[in-house]
This record gives sequence, structure tokens and C-alpha cells, in this order.
Amino acid sequence: MAETELAPADTVEATMEEQFRVERWLNAEADALDGNRLHEWLAMVHEDIHYVLPVRVTRERQAGPGFSRTSLHFDENYSALRTRVERLDTDYAWAENPASRTRRLVTNVRVTRAADGVLHVKSNLLVYRSRFDLTTYSLLLGERVDELVEVDGALKLRRRHILLDHTTLPTANLALFL
Repeated sequence: MAETELAPADTVEATMEEQFRVERWLNAEADALDGNRLHEWLAMVHEDIHYVLPVRVTRERQAGPGFSRTSLHFDENYSALRTRVERLDTDYAWAENPASRTRRLVTNVRVTRAADGVLHVKSNLLVYRSRFDLTTYSLLLGERVDELVEVDGALKLRRRHILLDHTTLPTANLALFL
């Protein structure tokens, strides 16, 4: 599956109930991240997570969608995400001490379902980030391609492929979760 595809070809459009459930999950996720409740967010993540943020490159239209297959900002599994969350609990997470103030806007949510019940989700993301007492701020804009699976009655994030629109990131670091 290409990084910008919504889902494999054998999926069907989600029901209204599935669509609503996914949108509620995405809103709860954004609320946990914006509220700096990172352990709560981590509990929403599947232990088989693959969390990827490729570097965007400028290419001619014929050369493909414009994302590097070898240069990545993130290529993380559950252990790496847990380590990042736990590190933020220490005195050594200077990039996020004090924590950034963020607001995530998740829109244009499209959901399909595979025969095995996996929900394939494509959404647009705008993250507002401010730091310290500065009047400047950062905006990160892009698309996310996710897989959500049900575990013990709850949805869990098993795959996230983040496709930012920026070739040069407009922020000092990427110490936050997208």
C-alpha cells in the first residue's frame, strides 16, 4: 500500500456507527495529547504500533508523492514511544520543559473497514504549538493514515503514517506526538 492510500483495495466504506466511533476516538486522542496526558494516550496505542513520519521532499509531479522512503523524522515502535513518554516524566526532557501548549484540529476523517475488522482511517491534522511566554507559534499541517484495531472492546492505534506538508519544519524540535 502506498503511503497516501486510504486502505487496501479489499476494504468497504465504514458504517455510520464505525465512522462516529473513530471520530470520537480521534477526539479523545487529541484531547489526551493536548492535555499532556501522555500515559493516557499511550494506553490508546497498540503494542504492535508502527509510527512513521517520513521527510517530505520537493519533487517533480512525475517522480511521485514527494516523501522520502529512506529519511524519516520518526520510525518508532511501542517501546520507543513508551521510552519517549517516560522520558518526559524526568528532569531531562528539556525540549518539553515546560511543556508546549498545543491544540490539535483533526478534520476530513475518512474511514474504511477491512474484512478482518481493521479500520483504515485517513484524516487531516493541524497542530498549533506555542512555547514559553513567546508570542510566536508553530503550525504543523498534514495528513495521517492510521489503522485502528479493536482490543478488549476498545480501539487501539496500530499504525500511523504522518505526511506533513512541510519540507522544512516550522518548529524547533519534534518532541511532541502527532
